[in-house]
Amino acid sequence: MTPTHIAVLALDGASLFHLTLPALVFGAVPSHAYAVDVCAPVPGLIRTDTGLEIRVEHGLEALETATIIIVPAWGDPGRAAPAVLTEALRRAHDAGKLIVGLCQGAFVLGDAGLLDGRQATTHWAARDAFAARFPNAKFRPDVLYIEEDNIVTSAGNVAAIDCCLNLIRSRHGADIANRAARMLVTPPHRQGGQAQYIEQPVPVLPCQSKLPHVLEWALEHLSEPLNVDALARQANMSRRSFTRNFREATGLTVTGWLTAQRVARAQQLLETTDLPVERIAYEVGFGTPLSLRLRFAEHVGTSPSAYRASFGGAG
Repeated sequence: MTPTHIAVLALDGASLFHLTLPALVFGAVPSHAYAVDVCAPVPGLIRTDTGLEIRVEHGLEALETATIIIVPAWGDPGRAAPAVLTEALRRAHDAGKLIVGLCQGAFVLGDAGLLDGRQATTHWAARDAFAARFPNAKFRPDVLYIEEDNIVTSAGNVAAIDCCLNLIRSRHGADIANRAARMLVTPPHRQGGQAQYIEQPVPVLPCQSKLPHVLEWALEHLSEPLNVDALARQANMSRRSFTRNFREATGLTVTGWLTAQRVARAQQLLETTDLPVERIAYEVGFGTPLSLRLRFAEHVGTSPSAYRASFGGAG
């Protein structure tokens, strides 16, 4: 199978983290499904944001054979991107290629006119400058990443990982994306109100946690009516001590954590089985389809049926 070609654009001052991230994330997909090249408007030495220089072998001709083009954050988003680059990006978009702006790389997409009338995001610290410079973009400060019309933008630095994993998930399914996430040892559960189609990893407790095996036990009993008292008994703690230690370990309330895990489990079942929504509601502990739909919409931003239509079940 011919690998999917990804071109990562390097500009002076580009984020070294973002330049190397696509090869790490997409390289975790089995069978060498992706080939990642770094290119620049002018090949040669590029100084990254860390001061480290890298040699870039490819010019913008790499965009012509790429299926996915990734633009990292770069040193001075207040400066307009080179015209030769923005013109190349417009041609690539017209050719149907997927174009991704990581963090402040979204400014380059904006300079190319690719964000006009589309939803987009970037690092929160740059939101005022972004909104002023691209008034025709529909800025979304509340998401980790967002895709519309083959244009993808992501928020702050680490959100680039979430963004790339979601690209894998949408193309290869949850199992491959989760395998890639495990290889990368992704951060703990990223709680928030974002409507993201990414399976939320179970939080990994610190070594000093006073809650050994409690979260694992809870995940095995999600269909049961779990609450603070049930988990406190499992941890052999008082309700007060358990509540304090739980929040210290996860950053969440027990109710908030259980709801997030039940939604994540529902996502998995919707993707990998043909179970009806009524059965899934029971299996994950929501009890009723209505409760599942309400919590699912809050966390994922869509309905279970629409989610299944997007990502497919076992059948």
